[in-house]
Amino acid sequence: MPYDQAPYGLEMATVLITQRLLEGSLEPLETDGHELIQPGQSGPMSEDELLDAVRRVDGVVCTLTDRITAAVLEAGARERLKVVGTASVGFDHIDVAAAKRLGVAVCNTPGVLDESTADLAFFLILAAARRTSDSEADLRAGAWTGPTLAGHLGVDVHGATLGLVGFGRIARQVARRAEGFGMRVLHHSRRDTGEAGYVGVLEDLLALADIVSLHVPLDTSTRHLIGPAQLAAMRPSSILVNTARGPVVDEAALADALEAGRIFGAGLDVYENEPAVDPGLLAARHVTLLPHVGSATLATRKAIGRLACQGVADLLAGRAPGAPVT
Repeated sequence: MPYDQAPYGLEMATVLITQRLLEGSLEPLETDGHELIQPGQSGPMSEDELLDAVRRVDGVVCTLTDRITAAVLEAGARERLKVVGTASVGFDHIDVAAAKRLGVAVCNTPGVLDESTADLAFFLILAAARRTSDSEADLRAGAWTGPTLAGHLGVDVHGATLGLVGFGRIARQVARRAEGFGMRVLHHSRRDTGEAGYVGVLEDLLALADIVSLHVPLDTSTRHLIGPAQLAAMRPSSILVNTARGPVVDEAALADALEAGRIFGAGLDVYENEPAVDPGLLAARHVTLLPHVGSATLATRKAIGRLACQGVADLLAGRAPGAPVT
């Protein structure tokens, strides 16, 4: 049932907070007087734990590492579950189709992490281009013997062509940062944006770009969007950056491309099977790897937690949430 038709209006509800949120995040729920169940853990709840907990709550605030499956939603909806809010932009960890079928409203947290994630994406562009991870590893291992003209050579970012795959809020912020480096910015998306720099065929964009940065949601059409054929379309001097979702890239194919020198380098913040990372990527040089920290600033993580709690509070009260998942 859509939130605007749902006669929730609960003055006193019980809400499960699956993982520890930063101080101040819970205030919207506390202000509305709801009872909060907080396991206090810093990692995801297991499916068995969720199946047990959702039977006793009206709402859930989760994160992208909690798997809110159809079974979990069904167990909750059979009792009293009405709302799931996720402290993330992506919602591929929630079975949204099942939620819709069961009348469980879902909300997420877009917008608040755009700037921080764009900062991180541009950091990976710079780090991969200048091979800073390789250079630091050599320095720490005592392998650096001093500067030489042929040592630790990277490629220039200024004046390069940046290809954005996906052209939503975060991608546009990356494009704005690229302007300061005098970059030529192209983009590809499912639908023609009608804006300057649009390239209708993905492989054409990959062939034109010196640096490719991924900014698409994860769904059936984007899983392994970048695979062997797409990597082959890139040039040996090209760089791939992913701050979107791990499964958008075929990690084994990327590791092979890096090993063979078919692309220059990569910068990754997300992985196919988090927290596991493909051994080939871990062993590869010319790649910068980060542990999914795109939004990991104090201010942004506070804002994400608070917005997720506000969305759940609004839905429980029958108010329109700021970010419903439709």
